[in-house]
This record gives sequence, structure tokens and C-alpha cells, in this order.
Amino acid sequence: MSKDDDKELRSREWFARQDSYGFIYRSWLKNQGHPQRMFDGRPVIGICNTWSDLTPCNGHLRGLAEHVKRGVYEAGGFPLEFPVTSLSEPLMRPTTMLYRNLLSMDVEASIRSQPMDGVVLLVGCDKTTPGALMGAASVGLPTIVVSGGPMLSGRWKGKLIGSGTDVIRFKEAVRAGEMSVDEFMAAEAAMSRSAGSCMTMGTASTMASLCEGLGVALPDNGAIPAVDARRQALAFESGRRAVEMVREKLTLDKVLTRDAFHNAIVLNAALGGSTNAVVHLLALAARIGVPLSLDDWDSWGREIPCLVNLMPSGEYLMEDFYYSGGVPAVLRELSPKLRGEALTVSGRSIGAQNEGAEIHDSRVIFSYDAPFKPAGGIAVLRGNLAPGGAVIKPSAASPSLMKHRGRAVVFDSADDLKKRIDDPALDVDATSVLVLRNCGPIGYPGMAEIGNLPIPPKLLKQGITDMVRISDARMSGTAYGTVVLHAAPEAASGGPLALVRDGDLIELDVPARRLELLVAADELDRRRNALAPFQSPYARGWEKLYVEHVLQADRGVDFDFLVGSSGDGVPRVSH
Repeated sequence: MSKDDDKELRSREWFARQDSYGFIYRSWLKNQGHPQRMFDGRPVIGICNTWSDLTPCNGHLRGLAEHVKRGVYEAGGFPLEFPVTSLSEPLMRPTTMLYRNLLSMDVEASIRSQPMDGVVLLVGCDKTTPGALMGAASVGLPTIVVSGGPMLSGRWKGKLIGSGTDVIRFKEAVRAGEMSVDEFMAAEAAMSRSAGSCMTMGTASTMASLCEGLGVALPDNGAIPAVDARRQALAFESGRRAVEMVREKLTLDKVLTRDAFHNAIVLNAALGGSTNAVVHLLALAARIGVPLSLDDWDSWGREIPCLVNLMPSGEYLMEDFYYSGGVPAVLRELSPKLRGEALTVSGRSIGAQNEGAEIHDSRVIFSYDAPFKPAGGIAVLRGNLAPGGAVIKPSAASPSLMKHRGRAVVFDSADDLKKRIDDPALDVDATSVLVLRNCGPIGYPGMAEIGNLPIPPKLLKQGITDMVRISDARMSGTAYGTVVLHAAPEAASGGPLALVRDGDLIELDVPARRLELLVAADELDRRRNALAPFQSPYARGWEKLYVEHVLQADRGVDFDFLVGSSGDGVPRVSH
């Protein structure tokens, strides 16, 4: 970097000053042992760390940050680590989605207000990846993602068990009387046996993998196990690359293009990725200023088959996926369907970057011409029950239920569901359609992962393992079943889901992309006129702000005042 280029660094507005302000900025940082030469024009790389003891998936990120720092130092940069809000999918209540936008605001404010020229995002657990990326996109500095990686494969009684997916299976087995509580409890330690995030293709692994498809992470970011030394090497190389990106002026808007989002959606289909990716990518695109819609999700992923045999759509886990070639192998297989000239943080196009990748185990990664499953993309449904759209993941659903008509069994809330779903007197059969409402962005609030409604025990005992289920909620990326999610607008905002009554006929036709409530229009108008307006119980704090400003699922569940970016301008002095 030339001396003229040095003058363009944001950090020089802090560290190049020869006045009392510069004295303060440099002097206080020197109390950590930084020598003067660290302030003489080196690119400052902020290491945004979502580590927390309360976020088990990210509990190892403090150590990973040290490897990023080594890479930054080797490339001649100055690494400065900073903490941000950490969102724990396993522990936080009522749902981490309630706080994703809070994390994004924390990241945005931290980057813009501090002397940074580039950023490394250390992320892992579900919402930490999109939340951190959304915040970084609102500033737009050179940015690279380093994920914490998945846990080692779970093993119990000689079989693979996957986080989330097998918890759901085991829970249903207990409810059906097929598994004892003691056995259920004994599986805990066997499932989570190393640092890292869920080792199924849940939301954490989906978002880490899609970072490769978006071009914001180096190859293999998605699948290297958290405890594999190659994860540390990736962190080192990412720190080194962050410095080079600053020198190349490779800002985030040059990577996060419409072509990049196209590639990520195609990749998500091939992975059998989480439905949660829909709202996250919609929100991220809106932050960076790229037009993206539910229709793009449907059209770009519609003809893409599922190539990866991973839970919850298949049988293997992320460790197997990495050894089989990982995301680069899938991107190579998808190359005719990708926009191959899209730029990545490596400085190379996504096509060139992955052209030499190979499939090492065809039981885990299938070829495009002979796929694992024919339907991989997220299907977007519309109709009078979801005029704003709803989504379903065909690769995790039952083919026999892709076209279905049944009578509604309605639950007005999560509490109502818990109260009645196990009741032997519940008027339900295998052809019924379970409907859950008031669990969307406003109604829960936060759009919790409760859309995969449990099967009533009396049906489980009959051998029924799947039913059509519809809600305005989300579901875990580790979940499975014929589950229609994200119905928009949600019931709490007066959406059609609020109008459904027990016994109403509902028709689902996934091939035709239709979701219809078979009730006459005049009757629906009568019901709509009788609806009481939603009354939020929140009069203060974050929840009040959330309910008043959150957008619906078809717009990414971001806040209305956060759409678009504010740039990387240096704020006024602080003293």
C-alpha cells in the first residue's frame, strides 16, 4: 500500500492526528502494549466476535480469534477484537429471532464508530451469521466471514445422531411410548460432544455454507469441523485476506451483488438448506441495496435438485460432508447453474475458485445428473391463505402430502397448542391440517421456531409420522416434515390465517404453488370485519420497538428504518 493509499484509510482519521485527539486515541490503546509502529498507516482490522459462554455454538470463538489476529499481523495489519451481542439458539427465550436485528444494530454501530478499515466477522450460531452480516452490510467496509464450524458427529448406540433432527425424532418417540425418558436423557452427551454448532444442515450450517455461495467467506468455511486444525488455518488465512481486501478496496457491495444472492439460493436448494435462510437473505439484500424477493427464491431454486444427503433431508452429518468435498464440491457440481463471474472475498470469481473441487464420497454428495432428491429448492406458496407468500421445504417433506386437502384443526397460540395437542379427545385424524397462528414477527413476538407442530400422540400410536402443518411461525433448520411456514401477512397483523376456523377445508398444492382456504369470499369478509385488532402487551423496551417497526416475513423481518445502508463515514470527534 502506497503512502497515498495510507491516507485513505478510515483509521487515519483517528491515528494520524497530531493533536490532543490523536494523543488520546493512540495513548489509551498503547496501554495494551501496542508499539507506535502499529499506528503508522497499517490497515486496522476489526475482529467482530460473537463469543459467549451462554452461546455454546460460539464458545470456542475466543481461541479462533487469535488465529485471525496472526493472519492480520502477518499481512501487515493491526487487529483489534471487539465483542457484540451474542445470540444463543439453545438458551435464549422467547426466540433469538427477536434479537437478530439488535445484533445487527450493535455490529453496525460498533464498526462505524470505531477506527476500522476492514472487518472479520466471527460467527456460528444460527442468527449470529445473518445478524452480523446485516450490520456489516449497513456500513460496507471490506468484510470477510469466519464461521466457528459444526460439532463432531453425534454417535449413540452405534448410530449417527444429529443435533436438532434427532432431538425431534426422540421427542416424538417418547410421546408415542416407543422410547423411555431414561434413554432420551442418555442421548444428550452423545449428541453434543465437541465445540461447534449443529452438525446437521440446520440454520447454522446452512448460513455458514451460504457464506461461500455469497462469496463472503473463503472455501470450506461451511463444513470444516470446529475442532479440526484446518478451521484454525482458515481463520488465519481469513485474517490475512482481510488486510489484502482493504488494500484492494474490495468492499462488501462488490461481493454482495444480485448474482451472489442468486448463487446462494441455488446452493441452498442443492444443500436442502434451512427455510430460515429465506428471511435472512431477504433482510441482508435489503441492507446492501440489492432487489430480492420471494419470487426470486422460488424461480432460482425451483429446478435445482438436492445433491447432499444430510440430516434433516438425509442421513449423514456435516463432518461427513466436509470429508466428502464440502461446499466447494457442491458449487463445482452446480457450476452450469451459477453466475460464475460473481466476485468473492478471495479476489477470484466463484467459478474459478471452485473449478478444481472434487466429490470424494458419492454417498454424501451426489452429482447433478443423478441427484439425491429431485426437489431441493424452497417452494413459495401463494393463495388466499398467504397472499404475501408462505414457504415449504420439499426435500424435508413427504411426497404423498405435496398435494393435499384436509379440514383445519386450529390452535390460536403456542400456549393453546401445548394445552391441547396431546389431548386424546382432540378432533383430528391423519388427513387433518394443523394450523398454528399468532406466532409470527409481531404475534409471538419474534417469529419463533415452533412451526413444525408436533403430531398428536393418538396419531403417532397409529404410525402417522407426518401431517400438513401451516403457521406464520418459523421452524428450526434441523426440523423436517410437510410444514408450511412464514405465512404472510401474519395473523396478528390481520392476515388470512386469523380467519381460519376448525373444520374449514384447506388445499395445499406444492407443484402449483398454491395454498387456499376453501371458504367463500363473503364469509371471509364477515370474519375479517369481526376481528379484534391486535393489542401488544409491550409498553417499553426492545419488544415495544420490535413490534412497532418489524416488517413481515416476505420482507425479511427486518426493521422498517434499517432497510438500506448508512455507509462508512467517520463520525464527528468525541471530545
